[in-house]
Amino acid sequence: MSWVDAYRREGRLDGHCLRGAVQIVVDGGHIAAVGVCHCAMCQRWNGTVYGSFQVSPDALTVSGDIARYASSDFAERAFCPKCGSHLWYREIRDGDGYELFPGLFPAAKDFPLISEIYCDRAPAYAPFAGDHRTKTRAEYEADNPFVEGDDP
Repeated sequence: MSWVDAYRREGRLDGHCLRGAVQIVVDGGHIAAVGVCHCAMCQRWNGTVYGSFQVSPDALTVSGDIARYASSDFAERAFCPKCGSHLWYREIRDGDGYELFPGLFPAAKDFPLISEIYCDRAPAYAPFAGDHRTKTRAEYEADNPFVEGDDP
């Protein structure tokens, strides 16, 4: 059993972008907890810390126009082309699930923080407290050799 299994849930979550032009429904398996990343790319994309929760591909339904950006050779990032709201990050090399932004879903406000990567790259204004798993840049990249580095 994986440490994240305690947060696995089945059920429905309804969300949308800032304008409501993109509707997102999670109906099925998801992780009801948030992981954050402080790598340079995530900070640049969000203007601050990146936080997300994981959703199985078969549990996701999206309606409305979306734009996708291949941010690396292994991942895409999606956003609403009308209002600019960030929608997801997804590793496309192995067809893994989606990492959705919790702010799109009112029900996600109660999700706990369970992991933090690139914690040694966190800006001074964004410290996270509490009991959660952490990995430094070196630890994360050692576990994920396809990541080529986090140089600004």
